[in-house]
Amino acid sequence: MHRRLRSPLLLMPFALACATEHGGLVNRMAQTATPYLARAARQPVSWQPWSRDVFALAARLDRPVLLYVGAEDCRWCTVMDREVYSNPDLGALIDSLFVPVRVDRDERPDVAERYQAAVLALAGLRGYPLTVFLTPDGAAFFGGTYFPGDDPVTGRGLKQLLPEVARDFRERREFLSRHAAVVRQLALARGQGAHGVLRPQALVDEIAAVRTGIESSVRAGRRLDGLASLQGVVLLLTEYIRSDDSAAFAVARAALGTLLDSGSVAGTSVDEPPELVRASLSRVLALAWVFTADPRFREASQDQLTALLRSLTYHDGRALFADRDGYAIATAIATADALRDSLAQRRAVAALDTLLRRVYAPRTGVRHTGTGANTGLLQDQVQVADACVAAYAATGRRRYLDVAKDLAAVLDREFADAAGGYYDVAARDALGAPFVDRVKPVLDDRLPGANAWAAHMLLGLAAATGEADYRRRAEATLEAFAGAVQGEGLRAASFLLVARDALAAAHARP
Repeated sequence: MHRRLRSPLLLMPFALACATEHGGLVNRMAQTATPYLARAARQPVSWQPWSRDVFALAARLDRPVLLYVGAEDCRWCTVMDREVYSNPDLGALIDSLFVPVRVDRDERPDVAERYQAAVLALAGLRGYPLTVFLTPDGAAFFGGTYFPGDDPVTGRGLKQLLPEVARDFRERREFLSRHAAVVRQLALARGQGAHGVLRPQALVDEIAAVRTGIESSVRAGRRLDGLASLQGVVLLLTEYIRSDDSAAFAVARAALGTLLDSGSVAGTSVDEPPELVRASLSRVLALAWVFTADPRFREASQDQLTALLRSLTYHDGRALFADRDGYAIATAIATADALRDSLAQRRAVAALDTLLRRVYAPRTGVRHTGTGANTGLLQDQVQVADACVAAYAATGRRRYLDVAKDLAAVLDREFADAAGGYYDVAARDALGAPFVDRVKPVLDDRLPGANAWAAHMLLGLAAATGEADYRRRAEATLEAFAGAVQGEGLRAASFLLVARDALAAAHARP
């Protein structure tokens, strides 16, 4: 049995009011805010939403928590819902042994990323869904990603694992607690950064490693439409312009040619939100067109931009997440500028106006979603501020610059670490969890690494305002992680891109 992840999940002291024949709980997904969670309301599992009270209930019942983290645009999440969590026998088994908690990855990326880090530390696994078993204090003691419902040959189906995990929780509590503590420390160590100096040759060496990784993917025929891969291609294209690195350009063009020839540009990644994939594709294809004048790249970029803007039309059935939408809008504005598409640019700026009305409050910052008083995350502030910098560059309207400056102030006030960099959650709250470990993300995942892109946004503000303090803050943020990105390959692409921009800006100063 592989030992895996842990996370703070939260239970509810009103269990007696929700009594059923399945462990004293009822399925509460009908009361949740996102369509992804709401669709689980009919499953025969008594799913509970993430809340502080959930863990208190687990402690009262002396049961472990089964945490399941899924997402709308996740193929294996769909498979697991259809083949595992729709099974009444498995639902009864779960309800009798665990307190089941279900989380939407996009609604609670802070929770998802913590437990993804724990699964990585435990078993070297990355991806979704996450299936994690926790102690009542939120510590992961076993878990993984996808599990089948029944696998008598290997014993790795939930039908076989659930009784075993529950028995371990009852009979090996002390061992599990020690094991979970080690997992927590390993996961935390990946999210703290390491100070260093931005050395040009070290950055060049890491960029060479990115080039080698992309070249290997092209040769192996692997998909390259995830954000991390596409950020790597952007890095290589800009490196070609910056240093006339013909090897970087050759690999980037081969990767883009593979995308066009395979037809992947017409589709989307099976595990990432479509608007994020379209945003990244439109941007990298527009850059390729600018650098090569190949009309195939312009046409493909325009197609992706059109689809992206269509997906950013706000309506009642569309889930709004500030970090995703901010990134998509900023990318759409930049892509429209590269394509000289003024109509697309106006549509992207209009989408930003709508987003700001729904999630932004002056001096308070950006909420993660457009409903309720939910607290914003670092990525929310960074991506929306970056969209505002892009909108100011495109339109010259001062109000976008004012919002970006306000959000930069929120970063310093609520998210900054005195040792450098920014935490993923604000200091003023723990996002409903009694034991949140604040971390400082810098590596790319479904979005550019939050600290890397915070530095990108601050460099944009420095250029827009002429204020040197923003540039100094960007440089300090990058230096806080300069010792932590070595060997990370594609996942460090955004950091490497922004670090090279920062050094170029420093050399350009009189």
